[in-house]
Amino acid sequence: MKTACGFLLMASCLLPSAYCHPAQTSRELTSQGKKPVAILDINRATVEDFATLPGIGPELARRIVAYRAKHGPFRRVEDLLAIKGMGHKKWRAIRPYVRAEASPTRVGGG
Repeated sequence: MKTACGFLLMASCLLPSAYCHPAQTSRELTSQGKKPVAILDINRATVEDFATLPGIGPELARRIVAYRAKHGPFRRVEDLLAIKGMGHKKWRAIRPYVRAEASPTRVGGG
């Protein structure tokens, strides 16, 4: 009886720790085709760079780059919201990983 109580006590202490694990490791992200993200300058990032961001697939990444090519550099990160497929929820998810640096200006006009 004493052994059974000890076993049950030990099992009840270990059971909760079986459910404690990180949401996603960098290895899991890589196996899903997503690399751990770094802060990207949205005015210089490539399609491949954008596709590393959470929730951004290759199609949306292509749309972002095409929008930038057509309309010029982004002035603010919020400008990404003008792109079809970029909703507020997705924008909030990528916001910590992006910035909009001023594009290089040409000197001398030629």
